[in-house]
Amino acid sequence: MPRNRPKTRIILSVPVSPEQRAQLELRAGREPLSAYARDLLFPANDNVPSSQPRRISEPVKDHAALASALAKLGASGIAPSLQEMARLSRLGALPLSPETEAAMRQACRDVADIKTLLMAALGIRER
Repeated sequence: MPRNRPKTRIILSVPVSPEQRAQLELRAGREPLSAYARDLLFPANDNVPSSQPRRISEPVKDHAALASALAKLGASGIAPSLQEMARLSRLGALPLSPETEAAMRQACRDVADIKTLLMAALGIRER
Protein backbone atom coordinates (compact mmCIF):
# COMPACT_ATOMS: atom_id res chain seq x y z
CA MET A 1 0.00 0.00 0.00
CA PRO A 2 1.41 3.43 -0.88
CA ARG A 3 2.07 5.72 2.02
CA ASN A 4 0.68 9.23 2.13
CA ARG A 5 3.62 11.18 0.84
CA PRO A 6 3.63 14.93 0.46
CA LYS A 7 3.24 16.03 -3.13
CA THR A 8 6.51 16.93 -4.73
CA ARG A 9 6.79 20.07 -6.75
CA ILE A 10 8.38 19.93 -10.16
CA ILE A 11 10.18 22.94 -11.54
CA LEU A 12 9.37 23.90 -15.12
CA SER A 13 12.08 25.92 -16.79
CA VAL A 14 11.16 28.05 -19.79
CA PRO A 15 13.88 29.99 -21.60
CA VAL A 16 12.90 33.58 -22.39
CA SER A 17 14.76 36.53 -23.82
CA PRO A 18 15.65 39.48 -21.57
CA GLU A 19 12.94 41.51 -23.28
CA GLN A 20 10.34 38.81 -22.64
CA ARG A 21 11.37 38.54 -19.00
CA ALA A 22 11.10 42.32 -18.60
CA GLN A 23 7.61 42.21 -20.12
CA LEU A 24 6.59 39.39 -17.76
CA GLU A 25 7.94 41.26 -14.74
CA LEU A 26 6.02 44.34 -15.81
CA ARG A 27 2.80 42.36 -16.15
CA ALA A 28 3.35 40.48 -12.88
CA GLY A 29 3.78 43.70 -10.92
CA ARG A 30 4.51 42.85 -7.29
CA GLU A 31 3.60 39.18 -7.74
CA PRO A 32 6.46 36.66 -8.13
CA LEU A 33 6.98 35.59 -11.74
CA SER A 34 6.38 31.91 -10.96
CA ALA A 35 3.04 32.66 -9.28
CA TYR A 36 2.02 34.95 -12.15
CA ALA A 37 2.91 32.32 -14.77
CA ARG A 38 1.14 29.57 -12.80
CA ASP A 39 -2.01 31.71 -12.60
CA LEU A 40 -1.86 32.29 -16.36
CA LEU A 41 -1.34 28.62 -17.14
CA PHE A 42 -3.89 27.33 -14.65
CA PRO A 43 -6.52 30.05 -14.18
CA ALA A 44 -8.83 27.89 -12.03
CA ASN A 45 -9.16 28.68 -8.36
CA ASP A 46 -7.51 25.40 -7.41
CA ASN A 47 -3.99 26.82 -7.33
CA VAL A 48 -2.45 25.86 -4.04
CA PRO A 49 -0.61 28.78 -2.43
CA SER A 50 3.08 28.21 -1.95
CA SER A 51 4.33 27.52 1.55
CA GLN A 52 7.31 29.76 0.87
CA PRO A 53 7.03 33.45 1.70
CA ARG A 54 6.20 35.67 -1.24
CA ARG A 55 8.95 37.73 -2.74
CA ILE A 56 8.31 41.44 -2.53
CA SER A 57 9.78 43.39 -5.39
CA GLU A 58 12.14 46.11 -4.41
CA PRO A 59 10.86 49.67 -4.57
CA VAL A 60 14.33 50.91 -5.53
CA LYS A 61 14.34 52.76 -8.84
CA ASP A 62 17.93 54.04 -8.83
CA HIS A 63 20.38 51.64 -7.25
CA ALA A 64 23.29 54.05 -7.78
CA ALA A 65 21.55 56.74 -5.74
CA LEU A 66 20.79 54.22 -2.99
CA ALA A 67 24.42 53.12 -2.94
CA SER A 68 25.52 56.75 -2.71
CA ALA A 69 23.14 57.42 0.17
CA LEU A 70 24.33 54.36 2.08
CA ALA A 71 27.97 55.22 1.41
CA LYS A 72 27.43 58.77 2.63
CA LEU A 73 25.63 57.49 5.71
CA GLY A 74 28.41 55.03 6.53
CA ALA A 75 31.43 57.13 5.62
CA SER A 76 30.40 60.41 7.19
CA GLY A 77 29.96 59.04 10.68
CA ILE A 78 26.88 61.24 10.88
CA ALA A 79 24.85 58.91 13.11
CA PRO A 80 27.36 58.72 15.98
CA SER A 81 28.06 62.46 15.90
CA LEU A 82 24.33 63.33 15.90
CA GLN A 83 23.69 60.84 18.66
CA GLU A 84 26.50 62.28 20.77
CA MET A 85 25.31 65.86 20.20
CA ALA A 86 21.76 64.87 21.17
CA ARG A 87 23.00 63.15 24.33
CA LEU A 88 25.10 66.15 25.36
CA SER A 89 22.19 68.47 24.59
CA ARG A 90 19.85 66.46 26.83
CA LEU A 91 22.42 66.63 29.61
CA GLY A 92 22.84 70.36 29.10
CA ALA A 93 26.53 69.81 28.41
CA LEU A 94 26.69 70.66 24.71
CA PRO A 95 29.12 73.53 24.25
CA LEU A 96 27.94 76.17 21.80
CA SER A 97 31.31 76.77 20.24
CA PRO A 98 31.97 77.63 16.59
CA GLU A 99 33.19 74.02 16.11
CA THR A 100 29.93 72.61 17.49
CA GLU A 101 27.88 74.94 15.30
CA ALA A 102 29.92 73.94 12.25
CA ALA A 103 29.44 70.25 13.10
CA MET A 104 25.67 70.77 13.40
CA ARG A 105 25.48 72.60 10.09
CA GLN A 106 27.52 69.87 8.38
CA ALA A 107 25.28 67.18 9.90
CA CYS A 108 22.19 69.02 8.59
CA ARG A 109 23.74 69.22 5.11
CA ASP A 110 24.60 65.51 5.25
CA VAL A 111 21.07 64.57 6.31
CA ALA A 112 19.61 66.72 3.50
CA ASP A 113 21.96 65.08 0.96
CA ILE A 114 21.05 61.60 2.17
CA LYS A 115 17.33 62.46 1.99
CA THR A 116 17.73 63.69 -1.60
CA LEU A 117 19.63 60.54 -2.60
CA LEU A 118 17.07 58.25 -0.95
CA MET A 119 14.17 60.02 -2.63
CA ALA A 120 15.93 59.68 -6.00
CA ALA A 121 16.58 55.98 -5.28
CA LEU A 122 12.91 55.41 -4.53
CA GLY A 123 11.75 57.43 -7.53
CA ILE A 124 9.99 60.05 -5.41
CA ARG A 125 10.04 63.62 -6.67
CA GLU A 126 10.77 66.30 -4.11
CA ARG A 127 8.41 69.25 -3.89
